[in-house]
Order: sequence, then C-alpha cells, then structure tokens
Amino acid sequence: MTIFHSDGTLPSDNSIFVFGSNLAGIHGAGAAAAALNFGAKWGKGVGLSGKTYAIPTKDENIKTMRLSAIRPYIEEFVQFTKDHPELRFFVTRIGCGLAGYTDGQIAHLFKGAVNCSFAQEWRPYIEK
Repeated sequence: MTIFHSDGTLPSDNSIFVFGSNLAGIHGAGAAAAALNFGAKWGKGVGLSGKTYAIPTKDENIKTMRLSAIRPYIEEFVQFTKDHPELRFFVTRIGCGLAGYTDGQIAHLFKGAVNCSFAQEWRPYIEK
C-alpha cells in the first residue's frame, strides 16, 4: 500500500528511513544526517543499515551524480521492497534537496515500490 507524508517529517512507526546519500557514506547534512538517528553507518552510502536504506545521489567526492547513475540504485531499492514485503519504508525526497533534482525528475523512478510512504510532493508522479 502506498501512502504519503509531509516532507520534512520523520517516521513515527517502525519503518525503514530511506534517504539520499553519497558513495563515501558521509552523512553530514539533510536527511542523511537525520538517518544517523535511525542506524545509518558512517562510511556506508548504499543499502540497508540499521533502520535505514541509503540511495546515493552524490559520488565519493560529494558531487551530484547523473540521473543515469542514480537510476540503478533506485531500481535496486524498488526490487528490495518487493523482496521484503514484511518491511515498511519511509522514503524522503531523495535527490530533491542537496543533489538539486526536481520531484518530477526523481519520483517516477520509484514507481513499483511497495509498502512505502512517500513525500506528499511525489503523489502526482507515483500515482500516474
């Protein structure tokens, strides 16, 4: 089931906090900094860690990655949601803050993910 939440809020349940990261795993700002409170590990910029799931939008040098480089990580996450129906995911506006992409450029890439709560701003792109 897909639900939506207000941007900037945090999960109030046992959901996995899904955030935009960098390949260096330096979680110094934005949702990545908040992810440290949910078990994100410094130095791990991809995948599951604690009650978090990191999707890189920046490279090892903290430079924004091209959408073509981000897409496979999002596809991997979408498959992960399908492989783990017992989990719930709270997805932040990945790539739409410090990485500088628009909601329209990123949100539609998450179509097909299951058991997710997305930011309200993504509703038009997820429900299309």
